[in-house]
Amino acid sequence: MARLRIAQLANFVSETSGGMKIAIDELGRGYLASGADRMLIIPGPRDCITDTEMGTIVQVRAPKVSSTYRMIAEPHRVFDMLGRFSPTSVECSDKWTLSGVGRWAARRGVGSVLFSHERLDDMASGWMRSGTIAKPAVRLMMNRRLARSFDIIVVTSDYSAGEWSGLDVDLRQVPLGVDLAIFNPDKGAPSGGERALQLCYAGRMSHEKHPQLAVAAAAELHRRGVDFDLHMCGTGPDLKALQAQAGHAPVHFHGFVAGREEVARRLARSDISLSVSPTETFGLAVLEALACGTPVVTSDRGGASELITSRCGEWGSPDSSGIADAIERLAGRLSAQVRIAARSHACEFDWSRPISRMMDIHEQAAEKGRRAR
Repeated sequence: MARLRIAQLANFVSETSGGMKIAIDELGRGYLASGADRMLIIPGPRDCITDTEMGTIVQVRAPKVSSTYRMIAEPHRVFDMLGRFSPTSVECSDKWTLSGVGRWAARRGVGSVLFSHERLDDMASGWMRSGTIAKPAVRLMMNRRLARSFDIIVVTSDYSAGEWSGLDVDLRQVPLGVDLAIFNPDKGAPSGGERALQLCYAGRMSHEKHPQLAVAAAAELHRRGVDFDLHMCGTGPDLKALQAQAGHAPVHFHGFVAGREEVARRLARSDISLSVSPTETFGLAVLEALACGTPVVTSDRGGASELITSRCGEWGSPDSSGIADAIERLAGRLSAQVRIAARSHACEFDWSRPISRMMDIHEQAAEKGRRAR
């Protein structure tokens, strides 16, 4: 087998990005350690090519589409970079302007992998306020096209896989991992004694991540007279709206928390972590909290719900009462044993497993590309 040359591509990646950036970087680090060459192509304020210990990092000049994110508007410039790199396979973490990389690869005998980080059908349902029209339209117009364009499609959960049901696609399920050295119980523990229940939410303050559901649950707990503090860690376009939504409830907004070590400390010092988005395709924040020994409340649907067990978390319906109920149930059985179970469960998600699986997938994609020449 020839040496693999893997090109990873993504839009919507910035210094304050969360799960997708972490996944791309951890996989890229693993590809290099496994002996592959790696190129990463992302949007930036200007064209820039840098050779680093993480491989070749290419920033393509791209316009801003929000206060934080950029999206590559001229994909042909990406294809020029790919032509110079001569990959054996490409890994695309974008379903928008970069999705044409699958067809580019097919014309050149290069293997192609689409890493499905979001469910377009549920995203469209949220935008259109209706799943009746949005889901069939996404399936017919977008997912079918993507399925034809890429050799292999990778998903991270049963929930994520559901978007592709009934389509002719080579689908692989690869759960992601967590850095067990950074996120561990040694980073801290909740203070003992009589005190308010300490809740934590770590994530982007943007409606698609559903931080508003965590704040709504806090308002409901406050109405019930529960003694707690909710610490919201992160920034985003909905921050001011969330602050207004919190009202007089004890919700504290800490803004962007720099450094994963500090995120780990805040998670480890919490009694319960909230990761409540019902449309999350995986939920790295869940694993990070569990790895710190902190049990988690999630919605009872979505990929995040698949990452906990009854020994280390609770599920609630994705509404203020459902999440508040789940928090109260979990708060009533907090113990050292629950925290030990949380850490033990997270240890099943070491990054070595997804890296090994993805290396196998890239070898198979590269072989598909060679056979198609």
